[in-house]
Order: sequence, then structure tokens, then C-alpha cells
Amino acid sequence: MNPQLFLWLIVGVIAVTVLYVAINYIRIKKMEEGTDQMVKMAGIIRDGSNVFLKKEFTTIAIVIGILAVLFSLFIEKFSAITFILGAAMSSVVCILGMKSATYANVRTSNKARESLSIGETVKVALTGGSISGLSVQALGLLGLVLIVLISGVGGANGLVTFSIGGLFDMAKPEYYQGFGIIKIESLATNATVMRITTYSLGCSIVAMFNRVAGGNYTKAADISADILGKIRNDLPEDDSRVPNVIADFIGDNVNDIAGNCSDLLESFVATISASLIVAIGFINNPVVSAIFFLNGDLFTSLAMLPIIIAGAGLIACVIGILFAQLKKMGNDPAKELDLSTYISAGLTLVLAGVACFVMFKGYDNEALKALDWKIGWASPFVCIVLGLVSGVAIGKITEYYTSADHKPTKTIAEYATEGEAFVVTKGDAVGSRSCLYPILIIGGSLIVAGLLCGTYGIAVSALGMLSFVGNTVSIDAFGPIADNAGGLAESCHLPHDVRIITDKLDSVGNTTAAIGKGFAIGSAAFATVSLIVAYVGNYANYAELTVPTLDNFTVIAGMIIGGALIEFFSALLTDNTIAAAKELADVGDRQLQDPAILAGEKDPDYNELVGLATKSALKNMVIPSMIAVVVPLIGGALFGVDFVVGILLGATICAIPRAIFMGNSGGAFDNAKKYIESEAIPGHGKGSAAHKAAVTGDTVGDTRKDVVGVALDIFIKAMSTIANTLFSIIHLINSIMPW
Repeated sequence: MNPQLFLWLIVGVIAVTVLYVAINYIRIKKMEEGTDQMVKMAGIIRDGSNVFLKKEFTTIAIVIGILAVLFSLFIEKFSAITFILGAAMSSVVCILGMKSATYANVRTSNKARESLSIGETVKVALTGGSISGLSVQALGLLGLVLIVLISGVGGANGLVTFSIGGLFDMAKPEYYQGFGIIKIESLATNATVMRITTYSLGCSIVAMFNRVAGGNYTKAADISADILGKIRNDLPEDDSRVPNVIADFIGDNVNDIAGNCSDLLESFVATISASLIVAIGFINNPVVSAIFFLNGDLFTSLAMLPIIIAGAGLIACVIGILFAQLKKMGNDPAKELDLSTYISAGLTLVLAGVACFVMFKGYDNEALKALDWKIGWASPFVCIVLGLVSGVAIGKITEYYTSADHKPTKTIAEYATEGEAFVVTKGDAVGSRSCLYPILIIGGSLIVAGLLCGTYGIAVSALGMLSFVGNTVSIDAFGPIADNAGGLAESCHLPHDVRIITDKLDSVGNTTAAIGKGFAIGSAAFATVSLIVAYVGNYANYAELTVPTLDNFTVIAGMIIGGALIEFFSALLTDNTIAAAKELADVGDRQLQDPAILAGEKDPDYNELVGLATKSALKNMVIPSMIAVVVPLIGGALFGVDFVVGILLGATICAIPRAIFMGNSGGAFDNAKKYIESEAIPGHGKGSAAHKAAVTGDTVGDTRKDVVGVALDIFIKAMSTIANTLFSIIHLINSIMPW
């Protein structure tokens, strides 16, 4: 096989996707925004979003710059470039997604106003969301393809590798280290692995900052707006007289668009990176290395498969979204969006099966058995299927526990007639109950993948779940666009018929957003396990190290501390958000003391609230984000690489159910409130005691689903990526410790 040809074909697919994204972006911008009031409000949201991103990325750039210099000086010469490339790809996706969403939201409202058609309105929101989703998969994959084209994949024992030569030629079996600042052999590291992990780490750092800052911003604004509007002043939701409302609108874009884009881009990149690292790790296995020598292109096939699957998934996502855009839609947007997902997932499976057959059918079973493959060429394909089916199944389970169409959320709404305590208690029970089945699916899939295909199978199963991430993010981004569209319809006093359409889209959007959060958590679990497997594989590079086991007290101690770290991280995010929400509510309350604002005779000072929310979010993002970087480094330096394994295992075991609980209980609280607002419970509509109890539940759930839950998955991925990146330096520092 000619790997360069495949890589250039994937570059072509990426180019076509980027062109399609550009066409959708131009289409959105050409649409009419609507009335003068709609244009004004949309402009405020857009400007506020841009101000937040500009200030946030100024801070992020400083951190990225410092880390890049350290990587280049002390670890690997060119890792600074790949680290910056990862951060840049993640940042571009965030900015593009944010801008497209702030153009699409008002145009979605206006399409509902002009057409009074749910089907036509859905298409506008989906077009806006597709810009985010397809950019995530296209740009995330582009960075990795560039690294492979320039660096090649391989390393030791004189194995034939592939690259276009030039700047970073990896055809030599050399191990590289930094620019000579520390000339110690044990700091040497495989250059390709380092460039891949630092690229992934660049994505992780941006994702962590985005999720922590975005979550703080959006939920501080949302909670304070709910407190002021619904509880203190009995004003309608999204009433423009409440100064916090605009900050809330901006927050939907800051967290649910920019944060989600960087989150899933990081998961997508991490799974491909883990697959490549596992493949490269086979070089250190004498038996497998001998097989590579006897079966020429087998190593190349192993390294190429993850990239080819990701490229195939990208084609499938473009087709699935294009089908939804061209198809005449009815009045059931959820059905239409599901159809797009099924098309993308189905095409991905077909293309993955063809790829596995073509790349591995020619090798004898003895060669594949040396890799722990039990059913020949079909072994990785079955693992990909497991990951993909697991992602869809977790999404469906999440939908059941969070949608107002199903019993769990309806029951919470019914308990709201008894007061706040009943709402919160029942919501907690729903959240806890919802953890079991997703975790059984994740655990079962990991076991089967490991049995069928060894460590490589675990890595590609994670990739299977994320192989059609472009479609997943597109439909997830539909949610905040629809939410903003509904808010604009309310705040701009559009006719009731328009609000009915936007409310329907908002309800569907809440469900798609909840499914997206479940998908993000599930994919994080797979990605983190893959990264832990890759980390343990690093032990093969050090003859004096033995693979850690659970009879090692250092591993056990690390697991306990890793679990406690999750609780501390969750509490830190919650405290920061609630403190910011109280401050915003007090400032908004002061503004509402002006009778002219309350009477609607003059606009509130939206900029004061937007500026305050931005300042608070940026102030509170650095310490939680840096914990993921500092803990593996310091803990490993003091107590060894085994201790880091324990931290990663303990944190992952605690974070996965915690994140599912947070996301699903929060989603159920939100939709229970909306269920009551839809007058589904006679005599208990908006403004009733039951509604206020449900609003309390929604306020509790806001921090859970949009701050803590979504940040936990990035936290465990970031720690695992850091551990892989800094393995050699952690081992070096610990080796000179007196104990």
C-alpha cells in the first residue's frame, strides 16, 4: 500500500469538507436577520461573545507559549510546533463555531417568523450547527495528518516508516531530546510519539480552559437571570428587561458551542493519538517487531487505519448532514435529526469494514495473532462497531432519562407540585439510576474489544465512537442555536406562533444537547482508557520498569487520591459558579431598581453584566485548569510513574459515573421545568408554585450539567495526555529522589 497516497486523499476529503463549511457559512450570513430589534439584540450577543473569546484567548495564548517553550527546550525539539498546532486547531474551531452560531441564532428566529414552518426553521439551525461540527472533525484530523506526513510514523529497530521527508525525517531509528538544555539519556523520547501527544495536549489545554471558563460564564449568567426574572420579579423567561438575559444568551455560545467544539475535538484527536501510540508501541515488543519484518506493510497498516477511519467518518458526516439539508422536513425535527445521525453512522460502518478488509486481509492469521487479534482482519472492525454502537446507545439512554417525552423527567415534574425538596431528591435519584446502563455498555465494550484485539482494539473502539463526531457536534450545536433563537423571539416580542416554533426547537435542542453531553462523557471514558493503555505501554521503553499491578501500594494510594481529586475539582467549579451567579444577580437587581428599566422605557446596561461575567469566568478558569497539568507531574515526580497510573485510574473510575450523574440529573431538571411550562400538568403552569419548585431544580441542575459534568471528562483526558507527554521527565525526576 502507498500510505502517502492515502494521506493525500484524506487531505482532499478535508479540503472538500472545509469548502462545504465555507458555503454553509456564506449561506447563513446572506439570510435576513429580521426586525430592527432582532438585529440590535443579535449584535449585542455577537459583540459580547467576541469580547469574551478575545480576552479568554489572550490568557490561553500566554499559557500555551510558556508550555511550548518548555517542551521544545527540555523534551523534544519540535514538539513546541505540534503543541501550538493543536492549540491553534482547537481555537480556530471555537472561534468559527461561535461566530457561526451568533449569526445562525437570529436567522433561525427570523425564518420561523417568515415561514411559520418548523421544517424550514430546523434547516437554518442545523446549517449553523454543521459549521461547528464538520470543522471539529476536519481540522482536528488535518493537524494529525500534517504531523504524519511531515514526521512519519515509526521509530526504532530500523523499521521502514513513511513521510514526505524534509523538515522532520523520522526514517532513522533515533530517539530525540530537547535542544541540549539537559543532556541526560533517560530524558530521550520517541519523537513521533512526542509530537502526537503534544498536538493532543494543545487541544486538551484549550478545551479545559474553554469548558471551565465557558461553564462559569454561562451558568453564572443563566442562574442569576432565572433568580431575577422568575423568582424575584415574576418576569417571563428571556425578558429583555432583565440585564442578565443577554449575558445568558452569550453564555449559550461560550459554553455549549465553543466549549463543546473544543471538548469533542480533543476527544477525537486523543483517540486517534492513542491508537497511533499503541501501534508505535508494538515496535518495542520483540515478537511483534519480528512479525513486522516478515510482513512488510503490517506496521504501516496499523498506523494508517485510525487515520483512514477518521477520514471515512468525515465523508459520512458530510453526506448525512447534506441529506438533512436537502430533504423536505416535516414537523418532527427530532426524527429528521436522528435520520441524519443514522446515515452518518451507517456509512461510517460500511467504509470502516471495507478499510479493515483491504488493509489486513492479506496477512496470515499467525501474524495477526501475534497482535492478540482473535478473528483475523475483522478484529479491529468489530471493535469499531462496538464503539460506534456504544455511542449511539449511550445517547439513547441519555435521551430516555432527560427528555420530557419519557417517564423519569415527567415524574420529576409531577413531584414539583410537592415542593423543591421533592424535585431535587427525585432528580438525584434519576441521575444516579441513569449511570448504570451507560457504564455497563462502556465496560462491556472495553472487555470485548480487549479480548478480540488487545490494546489496539481498545484504542480503535474509542475511535469508532468518535468516527462520526462531525455529525454529533453539528446536531449538538443545534441545541444552543435553537435556544438562542427562542430567547430572541421572546426578548424581541415576536408573535406567539413564532414562539411556538422556537419552543419546539428549544425542547428538541435541550434533548440533543443532553445526548451530546452523554456522548461526550462516553467518548471521554473510551479515550481516557485508551490513553491509560498507551501510558502503560510506555513502560516497555524502560527496561528497569515493570508494569504496575494492584498489589503495588503506590498504585492503590494514587487511585484513592485520584478519586478524591474529582470531588475537589467538582466542588471548586461549583463554588466558583455559584459565587459568580450571586454577584451577577446582585448587580442585575440593582439595575432593576430603576423604574424606567422595569417599565421597559429604557434598556438595562447589558455591557456591565457581560463584562462582569467575563471577568469572573476568566479569573476562575486558571487554577482548576492547571490542576490537570500539575497533579500528574508533581505526583509522578515525587512518587513515581506507578503513582500516576493510580491517579489516572482512580480519577477515571470516579469521574465517569459522576459526570453521567451530573449531566443527566441536570438535563432532567431542565426539561421537567419546560414540561411544566408547556401546561402539561393542569393547573400548574408558568408562575405556579410547582413551576417555581421546578425552577429551583433547574438552577441546581444548571451547574451540574453545564459546568461540572462537562468539565470532568476533559479533566481526566487532560491528565492522561499530560501523563503520556511527560512520562520520561516524570521518570527522570523521580529516579533522583532519595526515596
